Amino acid sequence: MNNYRPCMIKSFKHNGRLHRFWHRNWLIPEERLAPVHAAQSMSVLINRQTPIQEADGKLWTSRVPAVSFFIPGEWFNVVALLEDSGIRYYCNVASPITLNDNVFTYIDYDLDVIRTIDGGIHVVDRDEFERHKVIYHYSDIVIDKAETGLKALLRRVRASEAPFNDEIVYGYYEDWAREMSMGNLS
Repeated sequence: MNNYRPCMIKSFKHNGRLHRFWHRNWLIPEERLAPVHAAQSMSVLINRQTPIQEADGKLWTSRVPAVSFFIPGEWFNVVALLEDSGIRYYCNVASPITLNDNVFTYIDYDLDVIRTIDGGIHVVDRDEFERHKVIYHYSDIVIDKAETGLKALLRRVRASEAPFNDEIVYGYYEDWAREMSMGNLS
């Protein structure tokens, strides 16, 4: 029996303004999580061709399927992008996730880590973090949490720790796609 739950994901900036809004995602039921993800109480969501709204109101549709990972208490989240040539991981340094009425929310703190399909690791948007640190008056606590989150994220990426496992990501997506093809999800 299908028990994927439709959810939305909203990211905000530190000043409370909407940054980005993913309209249609499916939360993987706990009983379908890989043991390593269940042990960390991860929330794992899948989307494909979901409408995405930007802060300026622009609406577009995602081009590649994605599997998103949120780990309670961690100052980062991970999005596995299933591209034709493999999986690229786009990771956001962000506040820990909150969930209310099937809406996952977090504050995006600009710093991002990209793990390319060939395994390259790149920290991007440091300049944006530095600029927003001043504009939004990040407290010392927020700065410390973001930097600590970046270090924890980089450690996981380099060690290929959960959720950086292509086989599990593909398994989640294939199970979900099978449910979709059987008409069990709308």
